[in-house]
Amino acid sequence: MTKRRFSRRYVLKASTIAAAGLFASPSRSAAPEATAITPELVEAARKEGKVHYYTSVDLPLAEKIARSFEAAFPGVSVRVERSGAERVFQRIGQEYASRIHGVDVVNSSDAAHFIVWKRDGLLAPFVPADVAEHYPAEHKDPDGMFASFRVSLSAVAYNTDLVKREEAPTSFADLLDPKWTGKIVKAHPSYSGTILTATFQIVRELGWEYLEKLAKQKVMQVQSATDPPKKLALGERAIMADGGEYNVLQIKESGGPVEIVYPTEGIPLVVGPNGLFKNAPNPNAARLFQCYCFTPECQQLIVDFGALRSMHPQVKDKPGRKPFRDIKTMREDPAGVERTSEEIKARYSKLFGV
Repeated sequence: MTKRRFSRRYVLKASTIAAAGLFASPSRSAAPEATAITPELVEAARKEGKVHYYTSVDLPLAEKIARSFEAAFPGVSVRVERSGAERVFQRIGQEYASRIHGVDVVNSSDAAHFIVWKRDGLLAPFVPADVAEHYPAEHKDPDGMFASFRVSLSAVAYNTDLVKREEAPTSFADLLDPKWTGKIVKAHPSYSGTILTATFQIVRELGWEYLEKLAKQKVMQVQSATDPPKKLALGERAIMADGGEYNVLQIKESGGPVEIVYPTEGIPLVVGPNGLFKNAPNPNAARLFQCYCFTPECQQLIVDFGALRSMHPQVKDKPGRKPFRDIKTMREDPAGVERTSEEIKARYSKLFGV
């Protein structure tokens, strides 16, 4: 397993952040004034001509965001670098260790990464106007370093060709039924930030004993949170123990034989922030892109096309999907993920033999 260049130990010294969570509120905000999209910002971005976007969202969505931005602001191209969140983190660590400053804007499904980047002084304070005006305090950093670009869920799901609705699991506990032995697919927390966060929440709520029992179910192990829905749709497995809700929704809405389960214990909640790097090679293009990412237009795109959840109050749920307000979720705790991530990955790998 590759070790990270940015030590998670730094976070243990950040008692305020660790105690209050990712979006802790100090007595007085240090965030800069909000920035709107202006002709001057657009012109400065066009002089740079490009922006480098490192992200863990599914590649089709990342490309859709990039093309939408380019259509809105001709003359500024977006280079998408997509990988699993843990790989994105490792890549940035390796680049900065070699004094390579390649990333402008980053998005990660492991919100704990932003704790490390902020502690190491790598992020630039910047607040888009939409974030300042519309986003709740719990979804924006008080120092203006990042905000919740997307919210997703790590779902359970089943193949409707292989499992009847009345026989489908309704809880995490149901996955331990012997009838599902050899029929489950699951992603890995060492690759996926979504799965690392989900694993942390499941261990906190259900205990390691639950995963110990699940590991005995002869689970098919894959990497990314985007992989289990694909295996499910292909009929390679009947049940998905975790993976992106948005991927399942996309498959279902395109006619695929999948159905989502919202477990009775609650479903893991995964916040995916966006942030700018202080040493961004294209700082003005980065600011423009960051502003665009939080506009109602881009946020509606990630909901409609990407099937993600948005914290922008002007964005509407797509008809036919279960509203976010009606879903029982587990509690997000990025500082907890940060504090225990290496233990989780090591223990998980030992349990599942991967």
